[in-house]
Amino acid sequence: MNFRRLITAMALLALCVGLASAQVQIGTIGNVSAGALACTASVAAPPSLRSEGITELIGDIVLTCTGGPVPVTTAGANAVNTANITVSLGTNVTSRLLGQGTGTNPSNTSEALLLIDEPGSALTPIVPGSGPGAPQTPCTNSASGAAIGGPCSTYAIASGTNVVASSNSTSIVAPFNVYEGLVNANQVTFNGVPIMAPSTVGIARVFRITNIRANVSGLGSSGLPGTTQLLASISISGNTALPINAPVQIAGFVNKGLTTSLTSATAGTFSLSALQQCSSASRFAVATLSYNENFATAFKTRVAAPPGTTGSAPGAQNVPGTIYNSESGFILPSVSGTTPIGGTAAIAGLADAGTRLKAVFNNIPAGVSIYVSTVNVSGGAAGSPVGQPAPTATTPYAQLVVSETTPDSGGVIPTVPPTTTAGTGVPVAQLAIVNGSATAVWEVTNTNPALSESLAFGVYVSYTANTGSNSPTPGTATVNMSYAPTSTVTSASSTAFIPRFVDTSSAANLFSVTICQTVLLYPFVTNQAGFDTGIAIANTTTDPFGTSPQAGSCAMYFYGASAPAASVNTGNIATGTVYTTLASTTAAGFQGYMIAVCNFQLAHGFAFISDLGARNLAMGYLALVLPGGTSARPFVITPEQLEN
Repeated sequence: MNFRRLITAMALLALCVGLASAQVQIGTIGNVSAGALACTASVAAPPSLRSEGITELIGDIVLTCTGGPVPVTTAGANAVNTANITVSLGTNVTSRLLGQGTGTNPSNTSEALLLIDEPGSALTPIVPGSGPGAPQTPCTNSASGAAIGGPCSTYAIASGTNVVASSNSTSIVAPFNVYEGLVNANQVTFNGVPIMAPSTVGIARVFRITNIRANVSGLGSSGLPGTTQLLASISISGNTALPINAPVQIAGFVNKGLTTSLTSATAGTFSLSALQQCSSASRFAVATLSYNENFATAFKTRVAAPPGTTGSAPGAQNVPGTIYNSESGFILPSVSGTTPIGGTAAIAGLADAGTRLKAVFNNIPAGVSIYVSTVNVSGGAAGSPVGQPAPTATTPYAQLVVSETTPDSGGVIPTVPPTTTAGTGVPVAQLAIVNGSATAVWEVTNTNPALSESLAFGVYVSYTANTGSNSPTPGTATVNMSYAPTSTVTSASSTAFIPRFVDTSSAANLFSVTICQTVLLYPFVTNQAGFDTGIAIANTTTDPFGTSPQAGSCAMYFYGASAPAASVNTGNIATGTVYTTLASTTAAGFQGYMIAVCNFQLAHGFAFISDLGARNLAMGYLALVLPGGTSARPFVITPEQLEN
C-alpha cells in the first residue's frame, strides 16, 4: 500500500514538472499564492498597414496568462481544460486557407496560427520537449472542428499519444503547441486550445496569435497619416473561464503605402513626349516611372532574405515574436514525424512573392513597340541600370517578372531576361501589346526597411515611320501605376495570390504620336475687282538630306470677305510634287488671307496675283512658314521660320 502511494506521488510530481516546463518565466518565483487565472492581451508592435492591401499582416496578438489553481489529474485521463479563442476584426480576415484537417469543416482552416509558450524561441529548453525550447508541433484537427478534449488537447501521464512527462520524469514527449485558425469572414477561431494554469508566481502561460492577414483596403486612410486604426477583439468560449484584460487591441495603423509619379527620361520634370509620325524611333526613352514608399516598410521581399540576395525560398523565418518585414509571416517549417501545414504546396505563412509594382499601358498607337527596363534605373530612363546589390548591400532593387500572378517557385523568381539595351546600356525587354494595351510588373527583391525608398523604371518606344500608311497612328498613350497583383478577392481564399491589392491608380498621359505638319501663311489672296490668285503648295520631303518621303493633304482656311464656310482640302499631295489651284476655283469672290495646314513636313508655298491675263498688274510671293509645325530638315540646326 505504501509502495502504491509512492508511485502515485511520483506520477503527480512528474506531471507538475511537465506542466511547469511548458511555461515562461516572467519574474522571481516566490512561495506566494499565484491568484486567480487571468490573461492580458497585447500587441507589442502594431505595424503600418498599406491602405491598398487586401492581405496585410497585422501585429501578433499575445495573451499572457498568470495564476490559477494547480491541475489535479490521474494517469490516462484528460488532464487539461480547453477553450476556443476568437479574434474579430472590423474587416475580413484574408489569411490563406489551407483546407486541411479531419474535423467537420476542414475547408476554412488557415495559415493563422496560435503558439503556446513561444516554442522555438529558446536555444536551450528549461526542460526538454516543452516551453520556449520545444519543437513546433502542429495540431491539424483541433482547429478544424474536433470536440473539446479531443486528441490535440489530451495531456496524460505515461499513456496516450501526447505525453507531457513520463512517471519517472526521464522521458519527455513534446505536446502539441501550434494550432491552426478557422476563418469565418472577419473572425479567426482556434478551437480546443489547452488552457493549463501557470499556478505559480513569476510564471506565465503565453499564447501568441500570428499570421492573421486583413483586408484593410476598405478602411481607407482618411485623416492624418497613420491615425486610422485596425482594432482586434479577443474573446473566449468553451469550458474554461479565461478572463482577459484589454481584450480590444490596436493591431495596426492604416497608411497609404504607395505614391507614383512620372518623370522625364533624365529624371527631371515630366513633359509629354510628342513623337513625330514621320520620324522613326529606336528604343527612344519617353519617361521614367517612379514608385515611392510612403513609409519605410511599404516595399517587402517575399521572405527576410539576406541583404543583396534575390532568392525567395522560405528560410528559418519561424522564431515567435520576430519582425521579419517581409510579405511572408511566421513560416511553419517541417516537423519531424508530422506533415507540414499545407504540405509543399502551401506552407503556413509563406507569401507567393515579394511586393510587386505594376504599370498598365493603354491606348498605345498602332505601329509602336514598347520596352521597359528589366531592373530599376538611376538617373532616369536615359541613365544607368542599378546593378545587382552585393550580399551586404541594402540598395533597393526590383526585377521584371513574367506576370503579376506568376508565383515565385522553389526560391526562384520568374524574371524576364532582357532582349536588348537602351540608352546607356539599360537592359530592356519588349512588352506584348494586345488591343492597344500592355502590362509590366516588377518584383522587389532587395530593400532596406529602415529607409523610405523609391524605385524607377524606364519606358522606351520604337516605330518605323510610314506616313503613307498613317503609321504609327496618331494618339496619346496612357499609363496606370499601382501595386500588383490587383484583385477583387477581398475574403480568405485557398487559391488567391498573396500579397494582393486593390487598384487605386488613375491614368496619366505618357507619350503621344503627332502627325508631321507644316503651317503656311498666305497673307494676301484675292478674287475681286478683276484679280485672281494662283496658289501653289510644294511637298519637298524628297531631298538629298535623308528626309523620310511623306505624303498628305493640306487644309486651306480662308479668313476675310466672302470666305468659304469650311476649310478646303487639297487632297493627297505626293512627295516631290506641287499642288496648284486658283482662288476663283477654291474661294470665288474672296479677299483676305489664307492659312494652309499640311500633314507633312517641309511644305512650301507660292502665290501669284494678277489681273486677267496679267496685262496690267502681277506680283508673286512666298508663303510664310509659321512656327509650331515640325518643319526642320535632318542635319539642319535652324528650323525654317517666318521670312525664310
